[in-house]
Order: sequence, then C-alpha cells, then structure tokens
Amino acid sequence: MAVEESVIAEVLKEVGQVGLWIQAVGIVIILWIVFQVIILINNRIKRKQLYKIEDRLKRIEGKINKLIESQ
Repeated sequence: MAVEESVIAEVLKEVGQVGLWIQAVGIVIILWIVFQVIILINNRIKRKQLYKIEDRLKRIEGKINKLIESQ
C-alpha cells in the first residue's frame, strides 16, 4: 500500500509540473496575442495617416499641374 501511495503521489507531482508548464505557455501565448493586437491597431492608425498624406500630395500635384499648364 505504501508503495502505491508513493507512486500515486509521484505521478500527481509530475502531472502538476506539466500543468504549470502548460499554464506558463498559455500565458506567453496570451501575451503574444495582446502584443499582436496592439501592433495591428498601431499599424492601422499609421496606414490611415499615410492615406491622408497621399490624398494631400495628389491634390498638391494636381494644383501644380494646373499652374504649369496655364503658363
């Protein structure tokens, strides 16, 4: 009986260690997902700013072309 109890205790201890590793990996994955979402939002904001700059440049280019054509 004592041998079986020690074996069961050892198995439970190993299962607990595996559980801790799985929990640590889960936390790392969750943090990675959070950082990816933050990066995605940041890139979207930057992309919108670039589109605004592109629109402004197109308008400026159109005005310059009109000035050149009128001369």
